[in-house]
Amino acid sequence: MGFRKKSKSPPVLSHEFVIQNHADMVSCVAMIVLLGLMFEMTAKFAIMFITVQYNVTETLDTDAEDKPEPVSYYKYGPKDMATVFFYLLIAIILHALIQEYILDKINRRLHLSKTKHSKFNESGQLATFYSFSFIWGCSILTNEEFVTNPTFLWEGYPHIHMAFQVKFFYICQIAYWFHALPELYFQKVRKEDIPRQLYYICLYIFHITGAYVLNLHRLGLVLLVPHYLVELLFHASRLFYFSDENKQKGFTLWALLFVITRLLTLTVSVLTFGFGLSRTDNQGFSLAEGNFNVLTVRVTCLSAICLTQAWMMWKFINFQLKKWREQSQIQASKKKAVSPKSRPSKKDSRGGSVNGVMKPEDKTSPRERKPKAS
Repeated sequence: MGFRKKSKSPPVLSHEFVIQNHADMVSCVAMIVLLGLMFEMTAKFAIMFITVQYNVTETLDTDAEDKPEPVSYYKYGPKDMATVFFYLLIAIILHALIQEYILDKINRRLHLSKTKHSKFNESGQLATFYSFSFIWGCSILTNEEFVTNPTFLWEGYPHIHMAFQVKFFYICQIAYWFHALPELYFQKVRKEDIPRQLYYICLYIFHITGAYVLNLHRLGLVLLVPHYLVELLFHASRLFYFSDENKQKGFTLWALLFVITRLLTLTVSVLTFGFGLSRTDNQGFSLAEGNFNVLTVRVTCLSAICLTQAWMMWKFINFQLKKWREQSQIQASKKKAVSPKSRPSKKDSRGGSVNGVMKPEDKTSPRERKPKAS
């Protein structure tokens, strides 16, 4: 019976040791926070990390004779940073589970190169997150009726009160994109891929946190859901492409929806900042009330969205041009490979002669010599 050779374990607290065991370390930290709920002295601090904070209860007036029903809403505040930190730890643990038990097993079957291997892992993680966030966002939009009434995006601003699902959605979104920063180190992302991933990670953090802090969570939800659908389609298409390079139809649908989503984002943003918020009665700037409805903030937000959409379109156009050039080069190389076979050889170009002698099937024949007179 043969025994499996044990690989040498790296030194404790070395880079390789941290990378290999980062999920176990993070799970230990999360368990310490959960154990804090068991003791009365630490329970109030542990709850700050686990549960959503800043609960506000309001009573809804109804026309019926029954008593008004209390409804719970939530605000944001500094304690949300503790909640984001805890769910950041949960995101790192889930990331490691998906990587080890799903993506690594598929990678062993596909036998991908190093470049495709890193892109496959990136698309696998993001496709899982986008699918979950898209379904969750659609359920919130359906329950809150954001889509059926467009004026709901700016009426009653500032929208300082959030439903539990809305606030928890934003907490998880911010936690996930913050967790993506240390994952660049944990996953040993290649140096040439780090700038590209840093760009979109920072853009997500900037826009989602901005919508959360400026009380624009309704607009943020409406813009995030279609964007996540497009990104889900792209990464799902890339996963199918890595499994079979002939499966490229998903990229065509993605390209169409990408352009439509960019136009939809610009339209909704201009409608909200240019026409909706600018005409509301509650104009002014107040940190205590959470009101940021002034011209400077509106122009800054609209400019940030427009610049981001322009940058995304620029990257999209460059991607399409690069893909078109690669396809044209492949077609040109195929033509060059076929063309020498169709050209006539030098032997055949001499009028049907072989080694200077005419073929017998040719109609022409060499001139006969006249016999010498005797």
